[in-house]
Amino acid sequence: MAETQGALKKTPLFDLHTELGGKMVPFAGYEMPVQYPLGVKKEHLHTREKAGLFDVSHMGQVKLTGENAAAALEKLVPVDIIDLPAGKQRYAMFTNEDGGIMDDLMVTNYGDWIYVVVNAACKEQDVAHMQANLDEGVELEVLDDRALVAVQGPAAAAAIARLAPEVSEMVFMDSRQMKIDGVDCFVSRSGYTGEDGFEISIPSADAERLCRLFLDQPEIEAIGLGARDSLRLESGLCLYGHDIDTTTTPLEGSLIWAISKNRRADGERAGGFPGEEKILSQIANKDWARKRIGLLGEGRAPVREGTELFDEAGNKIGVVTSGTYGPTVEKPVAMGYVETAFSALETVVYAEVRGKKLPMTVSRMPFIEQRYYRG
Repeated sequence: MAETQGALKKTPLFDLHTELGGKMVPFAGYEMPVQYPLGVKKEHLHTREKAGLFDVSHMGQVKLTGENAAAALEKLVPVDIIDLPAGKQRYAMFTNEDGGIMDDLMVTNYGDWIYVVVNAACKEQDVAHMQANLDEGVELEVLDDRALVAVQGPAAAAAIARLAPEVSEMVFMDSRQMKIDGVDCFVSRSGYTGEDGFEISIPSADAERLCRLFLDQPEIEAIGLGARDSLRLESGLCLYGHDIDTTTTPLEGSLIWAISKNRRADGERAGGFPGEEKILSQIANKDWARKRIGLLGEGRAPVREGTELFDEAGNKIGVVTSGTYGPTVEKPVAMGYVETAFSALETVVYAEVRGKKLPMTVSRMPFIEQRYYRG
């Protein structure tokens, strides 16, 4: 069912987006800026060269408290949460009983509480899933009075450090609670562009003022969803609901790196998560029928989501799940699923675009060098 304009929610930065000339579109139940007057390509390149400010307030922010909060959350993900050090963040996935991915998420240990960020389209489902499965004594609070923004790019650290010098001490996946211009923020050195940068959770009432301060920094431009998508795709990062979903296991999704070693079959806390039988069997037997791969095209024609993939003999072998023209790579970039036999690097497959079979090469992801700051 199509969302009506009246049913769409607004983030705390809606007025700022419209003032800046943001072109607003429906996205995950919200009115969000797809681009600004600069345009998608220039916004993408500006983020790679300097820094961009992204509104990601549509994401769900959740606080878990209680002595067993980490252990309770660990039962829902194939990831080590119990041993996550205080002040650190980790990528995780909710799995279902069939081993499919219900959502991917970020988890932070703030010492006496756990901070979870989930995808916008899945947040109601995710909150219900956690509430139904958390142990007695673990409290869940939805932080719906906070905005979330990302400042991404090679100049992000220098720009934010003018307002909050302590961010300079942080490395990739560090998280801290700190004041920025007197405002209590949760800051992680992370993001979804492949660049260095920060995700910053801000009380809604202070979000616009703080974002104006960020935009006052000469390096930082406002960036919309269009460039966010091309940036994450060049960086080989999945978009939930497109590149991974409930029909995809972590192994099919090329996310074995995200399954903690101590949760695998021979680990000290092996299994104990939904779908463990299928997931651990796939790891043990290296047996799955399809695999998420990266694809580089030729020419300039983008190969979009839903495009069918064929082998040289004309047999259908897969489908594209995300695709665009990569402004930094200067080639069509895509990711999708192919039968495992066609997933080796340098394999040539053919994408059917408007009746033509365009050659694409299975390529290593990310398509660009990731520039996270590791110290």
